[in-house]
Amino acid sequence: MSGPAGADHTSGRSAADCAADGRSADGRPADSHAADRQAAQGSYTTQLGPAPSRLPADWPHRGRSHTVKAGGLHWHVQHWPAPQPGAPLALLLHGSGASSHSWAALAPLLARTHAVLAPDLPGHAFTSRPRADGAADLTLPGVARSVAALLQHLGAAPALIVGHSAGAAIAAQLCLGGGAAPQDLFSLNGAWFAPGGSERWWYSSLAKVLTLNPLVPHLFAWQAQRPAMLQRLIDSTGSRLDAQALSHYRRLVADPAHVAGVLAMMAAWNLPPLLQALPRLQARLHLLVGERDGTVPPQQAGAVQRLVPGSRLLLLPGLGHLAHEEDAPRVLAAFEPG
Repeated sequence: MSGPAGADHTSGRSAADCAADGRSADGRPADSHAADRQAAQGSYTTQLGPAPSRLPADWPHRGRSHTVKAGGLHWHVQHWPAPQPGAPLALLLHGSGASSHSWAALAPLLARTHAVLAPDLPGHAFTSRPRADGAADLTLPGVARSVAALLQHLGAAPALIVGHSAGAAIAAQLCLGGGAAPQDLFSLNGAWFAPGGSERWWYSSLAKVLTLNPLVPHLFAWQAQRPAMLQRLIDSTGSRLDAQALSHYRRLVADPAHVAGVLAMMAAWNLPPLLQALPRLQARLHLLVGERDGTVPPQQAGAVQRLVPGSRLLLLPGLGHLAHEEDAPRVLAAFEPG
């Protein structure tokens, strides 16, 4: 079973306790993580295997793709090496229903100054789904623990984490659970509240019912790959994507295994414990909000800003939920302090 948000699942120490005594959630002095970040960058690349065999030949940045076995999962990760010795590592966590391909425009730009690691989340795209009898699961703490296991296996210590939509919640949970100690956490249209707010029980219950029927992912995949339906799904985000970007999403939604993983994660999602723990977040939180976001109401970011002391909110005019796919240079510019 997963522990409460904000607790270290190995020592039982809360993030608040860690902050009080100047130590991170793994019990070590906070300063030691900076040294880790410098030491780890040259070592983790030896753990990266070849690209997954079923990865399409024309998948974005296929030459950057690798397999990694960690935490009971077979991961697909994309990696850009450090541009110079000692460059910091950036971890990119995509949102529900997407994959690492969504960083195709942003990652190479960020790689000019950082090493970059972008995994497919558990059950998404080319990363395996946790087994029912395994230690990993698709709850929010469970996904965060899986990402922590990946980082631990690689010996990778990100100085910067960017989370899009549900990826922002995973990033925060990862930090609060002691799985990473970045200096900065960037939430890009972060999904901090369940759709419908207080109607979360309906959203989660519906997802659970859908996951019980093994035919549902196949039916959804069959319907969603139809051009008109996929276009409506993308249009509902408030973003405008070109034909090539749409083709990648068409491949994802046509895969019943990917659809099943997304539904299973939706069914297991529970955000209130994370919201209660957010004020204890030690990383600097930057809330980037697409003005046209039709998936996550932009005002949610204001509520999160009020929860987290010292957090920064920046509006991205004219951009929707998939802002990093619409205008990667503008999103990257928002990473600069201001």
